[in-house]
Amino acid sequence: MSQKTEKPTLSGQRIKTRKRDEKEKFDPIGFRDSVLAGFAEAGDDLESIYKFLDLAGSKLDYRRYGESLFDILIAGGLLAPGGSVLQDTPGKLCRTESCLFGGPPDSMEHLKGWENVFTKLMRRYKYLEKMLEEEMKKVLMYIKGFSDTERVKLARMTAIWISNNSIPPGVLNSLINEHLVKDGLALDFLLIVFVTWKQEKGASSLTTALRKSGIDSSLPEFFPPNKRSEEHFKLVFEERGLTEVLRYQKAQANQGVKKDMQRQLEEDISENKPVKDIIASVKDSVAKFSLQDHEIVTTIWNTVMSVVEWNKKEELVAEQALKHLRLYAPLFSAFTQTSRAELALLVRIQEFCYENMNFMKVFQKVVLLFYKCEILSEDVILKWYKEGHSVKGKSVFLEQMSKFVEWLNNAEEESESGGDED
Repeated sequence: MSQKTEKPTLSGQRIKTRKRDEKEKFDPIGFRDSVLAGFAEAGDDLESIYKFLDLAGSKLDYRRYGESLFDILIAGGLLAPGGSVLQDTPGKLCRTESCLFGGPPDSMEHLKGWENVFTKLMRRYKYLEKMLEEEMKKVLMYIKGFSDTERVKLARMTAIWISNNSIPPGVLNSLINEHLVKDGLALDFLLIVFVTWKQEKGASSLTTALRKSGIDSSLPEFFPPNKRSEEHFKLVFEERGLTEVLRYQKAQANQGVKKDMQRQLEEDISENKPVKDIIASVKDSVAKFSLQDHEIVTTIWNTVMSVVEWNKKEELVAEQALKHLRLYAPLFSAFTQTSRAELALLVRIQEFCYENMNFMKVFQKVVLLFYKCEILSEDVILKWYKEGHSVKGKSVFLEQMSKFVEWLNNAEEESESGGDED
């Protein structure tokens, strides 16, 4: 008689998954529908919209759906790659006009109203601050998919956000993308940001942020490759009334040139090249980069004084300094052909002597040497004494120069008196 073989059974404990332990499905469309329903109930009133967003934060899980939330607040719906608003179900409300892109086409009041909503929401839910920064890096890549009006609104709001420290200026570097740069969209967007920023916070705020963020060095990259000439750069910024950016950019470029020139000058002096050859080399740089004597002469002073290891004894440093400066007097003379350059040099000498305590008593001797070598004129020395001096060590250096200035004044009076007798 055959016996049935017993079927194998699974051993071990069967664990029943609790409903609360099941991972909730990621559902940005469901999140959007909930937000749009809340907006529809709130109407066009921004205060009512904010109250809804404030209360709904915990239920709708902004931490998980932060990107979707900012898509809706900016564009009115979920953004698909490329910048279009996702239309997932025909006949279903997938977008709201109660957003940054909605409202009047040219109203700063509309933008500032929405900026207030964003600001209050991020204060309430602090983690949204970092999410907005990441959102903007994405959204700026999509500007080609937006309409002209939407791009203008986004650029103006970007200026407001950056100038209020809601997002860092560095997000603008997201615009340096081949398809945006080639079509001129990156540059147009950037210019609107700059113009709005200047209007809202002033030019100095704009240039300060450019410097701190490092965007100043990448400005040419926003221009299409065939329009990166200095002439076109100047034309574009002048047309938009952004001359401050031009001046700042030129100053930065000059700073780089002066550093290069300083390095070359240090090498030439260290190698004991003839002074006439050094003068020719500096003049080439001045001509090539359209620099002014008053910009260069202080760099020459800094370099000439930096290549020497100065004596630690105060009583010996004067002799060492005068011997060294006498050697390079022709170099200073070549670049002090204007009163402005002379005064710039004299003020720099004062500041150097103040900053290097062993030189405090050397100041008057250096000025006298440069006067005898016709580097500094009596008119400039008198102007420096009367009103052109720096505040650094002012009382000490004016006291040192008092007798010499008195002598210059007397000599001038005698000269005028002699001229009257003729």
